[in-house]
Amino acid sequence: MATLLIPRARKSPENAPRKSPALSPVPAPLGETRLPIPVDLPATLGCDAVGVPARYGFRILSRLPAKGCVYADGDWWWWLVPAGSDLDLTWPLPVCYAPGTVIPDRGPRLVHHPDGGSPYTPPIPLYLLTCQLTGIAPAWSMPSQVRSAL
Repeated sequence: MATLLIPRARKSPENAPRKSPALSPVPAPLGETRLPIPVDLPATLGCDAVGVPARYGFRILSRLPAKGCVYADGDWWWWLVPAGSDLDLTWPLPVCYAPGTVIPDRGPRLVHHPDGGSPYTPPIPLYLLTCQLTGIAPAWSMPSQVRSAL
């Protein structure tokens, strides 16, 4: 299972280091938020999120044949995927996988509402596209004990 990578906060006044004469500067902690799922879209499979740095956002959005809900803040874009979309997959860095859609709170907003009735972006095309854009070969893992019933 992939590890959740927390993106670093951008430099802004609220994230500036605190000054203390006795201690070294410590950045203010970044809170968390859960991406809201639009009420008109049933999320019967549960929801996780896949985040990419903003520089990849428009390229991914324009290349995916099917798109679910997409959220963005100044630094990251987030796609809703069915829960467990990290099973047997190693998402390439700098992609961030967020179980339960819990992400750093930088004020994400919905930038794409799907035309269909599902909030999900199909995870395999999203995975292959992130691998292509980051220049990392897809890495599939097989279940540990696969046995034939024959």
